[in-house]
Amino acid sequence: MRVPGEREAMERTGQEPVVLDRSGIDALVAALAAEGRTVVGPTVRDGAVVLAPLDGAADLPWGWGTELEAGRYRLVRRDDAAAFAHTAGPQSWKNFLHPQREKVWDATHEADGSLTVTAARGTQPSYAFFGVRPCDARAIALQDRVLAGGHFKDDGYAERRRGAFLVVVECTEPGATCFCVSMGSGPAADAGFDLALTELADAAGPRYLTRAGSPDGARILDRLPHEKGDPATVERAGTAVDAARDRMGRAMPPLDLRALLAANPDADRWDDVADRCLTCGNCTMVCPTCFCTTTEEVTDLTGDHAERWQRWDSCFDLDFSYLHGGPVRATPRSRYRQWLTHKLSTWHDQFDSTGCVGCGRCITWCPVGIDITEEVTAIAKEAGR
Repeated sequence: MRVPGEREAMERTGQEPVVLDRSGIDALVAALAAEGRTVVGPTVRDGAVVLAPLDGAADLPWGWGTELEAGRYRLVRRDDAAAFAHTAGPQSWKNFLHPQREKVWDATHEADGSLTVTAARGTQPSYAFFGVRPCDARAIALQDRVLAGGHFKDDGYAERRRGAFLVVVECTEPGATCFCVSMGSGPAADAGFDLALTELADAAGPRYLTRAGSPDGARILDRLPHEKGDPATVERAGTAVDAARDRMGRAMPPLDLRALLAANPDADRWDDVADRCLTCGNCTMVCPTCFCTTTEEVTDLTGDHAERWQRWDSCFDLDFSYLHGGPVRATPRSRYRQWLTHKLSTWHDQFDSTGCVGCGRCITWCPVGIDITEEVTAIAKEAGR
């Protein structure tokens, strides 16, 4: 058995997979930081696994796992020292590539009466993202299409993304709210990475079957202490990923979701979910592909200085669809329907793909436990499909 993506990675880099131990992971984080990159990865803080800049590999959540369900998330101690046996936390990598709030420009009214406008987006950080799940790598690729492609590019996003180095960790322990298999985005890493790791943890300590997916990845990997990837380790890694594929906690119904939602805007189920939805926008904040923004201008007390800021917006916000006279989508029913139908159906019309990667964050972090897979299944049953 080969690790998914192994042949493709070898064709890109000419490098066979190798095995890193804990010292190799330490060296990898140090090597990325030595290149001037801000290394961001999972770490334990405030009762959750969050994404934050790492001072070193010691900051990783060694020995921590997670238990989750709809509307529930808990950290738990593990019997081993695995660093990546947790599931997706409340953040995704869009928090760094597409930040929640960003200044666009400054405008100053000068003493001579002239107006000076200065772009505020300066030099962007060079990131190394450590511990990206395959579903999140897919989400980054989707945001690339939205924010760095097409006619309306976000220059700040494009610059941050251009310099980002991605270390993907394949999923071997999916959570109860994961459904990436039914969305075609995991648990194996097939593309979109510089390095891909598969964690194998036992009594002897964690080891990582590692393969390069780019020339930059191969260059970094050559500098790390490693062993050759023997056939037994390669097979064990492939088996672990295959087993994760069979243990997903959720699944979307195997239907044409685009056609299903487009054909059922008046389903009774929309009323049922509207009775439970708080329209808080948690699902859009934690979603790794939601990209909507708005802008706001602020001034000082003199009126001589103004700034424009871009910030995240949500289709659950009552003012999101505001036109003269009032909002287009005034009810929770209409706003939830807009979000779900766009994510799984009309996204195809804009970007030729689904907008969901099956990470399950919207289920876990919904305060009332609304389950996107349950809602779609209910609509399908109501439609007799």
